[in-house]
Amino acid sequence: MPRIMQTEVFKFSELDDRAKERARDWYRNGALDYEWWDCTFDDAKQCLALAGFDVDKIYFSGFSSQGDGACFNGSWHANKAQPVKAMKQHAPKDTELHAIAAEARAIAKLRGDASLHVRHTGRDFYLSASDCSVHCERETDDVERTSAEWDARGKDDDAIEERIVELARDAAHWIYRQLEREYEWLMSDEQVDESIIANDYEFTEEGKRA
Repeated sequence: MPRIMQTEVFKFSELDDRAKERARDWYRNGALDYEWWDCTFDDAKQCLALAGFDVDKIYFSGFSSQGDGACFNGSWHANKAQPVKAMKQHAPKDTELHAIAAEARAIAKLRGDASLHVRHTGRDFYLSASDCSVHCERETDDVERTSAEWDARGKDDDAIEERIVELARDAAHWIYRQLEREYEWLMSDEQVDESIIANDYEFTEEGKRA
């Protein structure tokens, strides 16, 4: 025979500390069921554009496994790298970005026509697992050189190409750290509490969702 059961419910602010922690755990388990990274993606694309990057699509996984990371499809062109002061004006407190912009400009001064194309491949989400194709115009002229001089010149070109790939790797690492910071902020007690209260959720005395 049907019977009526009554359950006493509480606002989040009315719970004790242990029950609040259970309520937070409940919220965190299903909180980020939307594309919370969109704004971080947009900001990353704008910032890195100042260093000469054209980021088309970003991939990532995170944030507690050894293989977590970020990578992207896109390109870098030396002639698109703006002066470092442009980055400092856009993101005055981000010294990591300033360093990326400075390295981009340094490479551009050595090889103004250099470029890089990056394409994500496989299932891993870090740049070393991506396909990186560097185009660095080899200088040619009519000056006669010894074999040793040509070897040294080739090594210089190889070193520049390695710097370009490392620049892209630094950019990918920076993207990952921005995503990680955003995630940690969204999952912080302060932000979780604010979201629970804003949505007017109610709980049992033990902190279970009513």
